[in-house]
Amino acid sequence: MDRSKLTKQILIAMVVGFSIGALVHGLNLGTNALIGEFLVDGLFSLGGQIFIKTLKLLVVPLVFVSLVCGASSLAGGQNMGRIGLKTVALYLATTAIAITLALTVANVVNPGVGINMAEGMTFAAKEAPPLAQVLLDIFPSNPIAAMAEGNMLQVIVFALLLGTALTRAGDAGSALKASFDRWNEVVMTLVMMLMRAAPAGVFCLMITLGAQLGFSAIVDLLAYFLCVLLVLGLHFLITYPLLIKGLVKVSPVLFYQHMTPVMAFAFSTSSSGATLPVTLETVVKRIGVRNEIASFVVPVGATINMDGTAIMQGVATVFIAQAFNVDIGLTGYLMVILTATMASVGTAAVPGVGLITLALVLTQVGLPVEGIALIIGVDRLLDMTRTVVNVVGDATVASVVARSEGQFDDQRFETSAKA
Repeated sequence: MDRSKLTKQILIAMVVGFSIGALVHGLNLGTNALIGEFLVDGLFSLGGQIFIKTLKLLVVPLVFVSLVCGASSLAGGQNMGRIGLKTVALYLATTAIAITLALTVANVVNPGVGINMAEGMTFAAKEAPPLAQVLLDIFPSNPIAAMAEGNMLQVIVFALLLGTALTRAGDAGSALKASFDRWNEVVMTLVMMLMRAAPAGVFCLMITLGAQLGFSAIVDLLAYFLCVLLVLGLHFLITYPLLIKGLVKVSPVLFYQHMTPVMAFAFSTSSSGATLPVTLETVVKRIGVRNEIASFVVPVGATINMDGTAIMQGVATVFIAQAFNVDIGLTGYLMVILTATMASVGTAAVPGVGLITLALVLTQVGLPVEGIALIIGVDRLLDMTRTVVNVVGDATVASVVARSEGQFDDQRFETSAKA
């Protein structure tokens, strides 16, 4: 897929669709039978709803298959169990920090206040269950039922257990893992098919949104856009440098200098997976992480480390909750942190997939998935930036793990800057 071409198509669809919808809103053409009822409320609304349903369709197979493959890849090699534990713990910790930072900043900035999407709607949030019940509900008694009901936390737990079991089942596990790898390729093809249809879906969604809100929504979306960029910047400039300086004990400035080509490639492709070869080469040859560490930690990171995506999901959840005038409460925010952190493990390293996992985060806290329509138009621009954060996170964790294992080459880190 030509990602630069897709980006242009989505941006054009966003601008043209919203402009047409806002024109309908401004000229009060929504009451016209042909334009309002047949086109906007009929054809384009239907197209947007189909796109949203397709996003929801991919949630269960994407998270389940991707996570089984990721969990099963953590086996093999001397000390791999310890290294794997450190790797996953660090990735989950940085993701939890990212989502917490996102929720905190978003509640200070309040990007969704004043939009009032709930006007004329009957939507109401589900009553939040007690925290003890929330924790109990994480563990499935029937994984098939969990998939059918879309209970993603239970699906994630089952996928983790199954992926771990595959590594301990000998030849049978190896054969089944190969099958899951092939399923993963098929699911990724489905994701890319959806991404090809994204311009049409965005066009339909933005026409409907523009007809409902008018040009005044641009200011509201700008607040959301800038809020996400702010949190991404804070995570990029504070969280990672603290880890690099405190645990790796090297200069964050020099570290980022080494990572510049990787960041540029990540920004242009919007895909941690596509950037993986460049990331791996840079981590080994310029930063100084030994290959035996980097070849494990970096690919795992491309699969399970999605700090940038978690940040988007945190800000988007607050934005959508405020836009629909819903207070999800402290328990709801804790659920967002838990869901987004665990969902990041199953988020594939391809463009736009964060919107799919955002659907499950919204569902878990009782917010309407249709709220994605509010932010999908600008998501492609944010996708490029958050991919940069993701790949820097991969390199950071690889460096921390390498230092803790005595597998970090300080001389290479220092001398490669002069090359």
